[in-house]
Amino acid sequence: MSETTIRIATFNTELARSGPGLLLRDILSEEDTQVEAVARVIATARPDVIALQGIDYDHDLAALRALAGRIAHHGLDMPHAFALRPNAGMATGLDLDGDGRVGRARDAQGYGEFAGQGGMAVLSRLPILTEDVRDLSGILWRDVPDALLQLEDGTALMPDDVADIQRLSSVAQWDIPMRVSDTTLRLLTFHASPPVFDGPEDRNGRRNHDEIGLWLHYLDGKLGTTPEAPFVLAGDANLDPVDGEGRKAAIRRLLQDERFVDPKAMRDGEVTETAAHKGDPRLDTVDWPAPEPGSLRVSYILPSADLAVMDSGILAGDAEASRHRLVWVDLLVK
Repeated sequence: MSETTIRIATFNTELARSGPGLLLRDILSEEDTQVEAVARVIATARPDVIALQGIDYDHDLAALRALAGRIAHHGLDMPHAFALRPNAGMATGLDLDGDGRVGRARDAQGYGEFAGQGGMAVLSRLPILTEDVRDLSGILWRDVPDALLQLEDGTALMPDDVADIQRLSSVAQWDIPMRVSDTTLRLLTFHASPPVFDGPEDRNGRRNHDEIGLWLHYLDGKLGTTPEAPFVLAGDANLDPVDGEGRKAAIRRLLQDERFVDPKAMRDGEVTETAAHKGDPRLDTVDWPAPEPGSLRVSYILPSADLAVMDSGILAGDAEASRHRLVWVDLLVK
């Protein structure tokens, strides 16, 4: 039986632009400082597979393929590209935020000023089995087991007409199989809603909790066919298990689930601790402006327990690229 060591990475690039086509324009210019910084960070990390968040989607994947070209320019060829239309910016025709207006960013299935703004993507040096991808992004929130859709006073979080169409995933949730020698490895990837920017009903906090919890329901076979190991969950949960705002139960269950291993990738060098910070600051993956929320752990790579973790880390931040840092894990696949 052959053994192969591969590097999986996840990176919230923050490559969202204010209108459709603008990201492609910036990439093709070869002069955009953020785009070039993102490409350098990815090339430096040298992943075999990388899950990207915060990158605008277009139907032909033109921006994604152009970004792959810039990464190749900086020394890393990633020939396989994958993305599907995300829920971000997908119009609903309803007034989801209750402000009396329709067609605004908060009225989409997931926040977005236009269709595809701030979507997700995967670049890979490994072949992607696109015909076997499972897209969980269309699952209605109300159809998820134990969904947090009832307020403390017993009233519903959403009116019926909204619940009838409201998807759970704010961006997307995908199960992507790829070939590693003779093995099929499944990449489970997502970008959850931030658990803030709402009101006392905590709509975003509830949604973030249920987006994270969806993966455990999926592994339990409650949402269709149970994915077979080996698999790796990689993405941006937008939630720290200890610090910052949000409902912590789902992320803690995920990190403690025996089907996963938490490599606890860490930053190199010195880190700054604050009195309010309860978690290990070496685990933090994003540097938001202090004092709040500050630095938090929000990006995760969780391999299935049958995979051997060889090494892991968090790449040094590049302020020109993103407030987020690239997280990587080396895995031995048999």
